[in-house]
Amino acid sequence: MTNRAILAEALIAQTPWNGARHAPLAGDASNRRYERLTDPATGRTAVLMDAPPEKGEDVEPFVRVAQYLRSIGLSAPEIYAEDTEYGFLLLEDLGDALFARVLQDDPGLEPTLYEAATDVLVHLHASPTLSLDSYDPSLMTELASLSFTKYAEGILGTHDKDARTRFEQRFADILHRETGGTRVVVQRDYHAENLIWLPEREGIQRVGLLDFQCAMLCHPAYDLVSLLQDVRRSVPVGIEMRMIERYINATGVDGHDFRTAYAVLGVQRNLRILGVFARLATDYGKPHYVDLIPETWAHLMRDLEHPALVAVAGLLRDALPAPNPENLAKLRPQ
Repeated sequence: MTNRAILAEALIAQTPWNGARHAPLAGDASNRRYERLTDPATGRTAVLMDAPPEKGEDVEPFVRVAQYLRSIGLSAPEIYAEDTEYGFLLLEDLGDALFARVLQDDPGLEPTLYEAATDVLVHLHASPTLSLDSYDPSLMTELASLSFTKYAEGILGTHDKDARTRFEQRFADILHRETGGTRVVVQRDYHAENLIWLPEREGIQRVGLLDFQCAMLCHPAYDLVSLLQDVRRSVPVGIEMRMIERYINATGVDGHDFRTAYAVLGVQRNLRILGVFARLATDYGKPHYVDLIPETWAHLMRDLEHPALVAVAGLLRDALPAPNPENLAKLRPQ
């Protein structure tokens, strides 16, 4: 038994899941690991999160945001036990009905699920905010530049530093101009692989929330972009447009300004994802992320058609190599 296994068992021993069966669950792009615990006597289950501090993980943000989300009536997992020093949490098991899996089995549920997920954002953005760091134009621009330093450089072996500098100056100005104003809690990875369908619950509580530990304060359009420009499953444009309209109607925000911010944040998010996926493939040996790059690129190209992005659209199209098969092959570990 490893040291971490011993530490985990010490936490579990203090709970009703002492002696439970362990089974691995699918992880994510981080260093966190997950196991499902099943009590052989009752059949009750829980989820163990193993987030090693020595690998840069910290469970305290998860605990804080989970407690906040639950306090405003949303379905984040209840925390049964925690060891923040060594990086373990024992969590409520929300099940396996990820939106992505449910929709694969029953595509007819698509409007229902996306309406519920949009309504969660309406409720979240109308609730008192949590004190969090701001996802501000400076940080957003820095992360968008990963498309140059990781994606373009991963393919070309270098990147156009002058083009990157011009992009950073222009894009920061666009973000300041188009995404100012109200700041709300954004979960930042709000998409079909992080949302669980809980049809036995009512209203907005039918949407189970996962992977929100990186929450920050940002423009209200950000999580809607995450939901509707999902690189892991193609959301029909009709659903995308209807959910944007649903959000605008429910909140009373200015429709033109919101759609502009949506396109600008779409560019930011998809540029960041290009860089992150390239880095996961080249630096961490995770080639399956390369398969998601063409969908990311398609979202980026569509967002760049918005008039608010004219100052960077041509620059990005010239500086970033298209994800054709030859270029994508250069990102895969040899």
